[in-house]
Amino acid sequence: MASAIVLLLITLAVIFAPIVAPYSPTAQDLSNIRHPPTGDHWFGTDNLGRDVFSRVIYAGRISMKIGFGVAIISTIIGTVVGSLAGYIGKWVDQLLMRITDLFLVLPGLAILMVANKKFAGQEVFGRQISTDTLAILILSFILWQTIARVVRGLFLSLKEKEFVEAARASGASTTRIIMRHMIPNCVGPIAVNTTLVVAIAILTESTLSFLGFGVQPPDVSWGWLVNDAKGTAGTAYAYMIYFPGMAITLTLLAINFLGDGLRDAFDPQSKH
Repeated sequence: MASAIVLLLITLAVIFAPIVAPYSPTAQDLSNIRHPPTGDHWFGTDNLGRDVFSRVIYAGRISMKIGFGVAIISTIIGTVVGSLAGYIGKWVDQLLMRITDLFLVLPGLAILMVANKKFAGQEVFGRQISTDTLAILILSFILWQTIARVVRGLFLSLKEKEFVEAARASGASTTRIIMRHMIPNCVGPIAVNTTLVVAIAILTESTLSFLGFGVQPPDVSWGWLVNDAKGTAGTAYAYMIYFPGMAITLTLLAINFLGDGLRDAFDPQSKH
């Protein structure tokens, strides 16, 4: 519950960034460059006199957007693939699991780097692909395999249960059996894996941005802020690295603890 509250506060802060942030993330004050944290600038200022606290709050919008976007899309893909493979079985199961294995061996970080260089800024259906949208799409197609295998295993067990046999005998369609009877019994493991995917997506995007292949200005993420301030490591200006790094760490810890809590809550064998 404590981690859920922390995560909720972080999410609300980035959603209402114009209200929470005391300054514009792009407002420059060249007379106040690299000033350490004070009452006016809680996290100090950067190389151009911009308020670091405001930039961390606005950067969280991109990082959290990528995290939750990837979690939702990858969970939908993985649940569909896993449910079809587990329920139908036979050659469908073998085909879908071999496709899953293929995606498991793909070097995700390398694919993201190449895709970012090749497709970022390109127009699709008359709309320009932003780097954060591209990151969501690529990460979603890379991180669905785990939930697909989890759902498949659950479906292999559930399809032999009496309530599924009864639904099948009453003439219920495959879609109805999966959607109304089987998926509701998998909500716990799906919810736990979804929270973990949020953390993995945020960490992957941060790593990519730190390497210079992620979100590009004017948009910034937590990883981009760390990369932008990497030259300050070991100096008196290292606070520019510490605060976005702390934002990443705090968010990931809250998400992981929340996942552990959900796992215990949905586990009927756990002791309360």
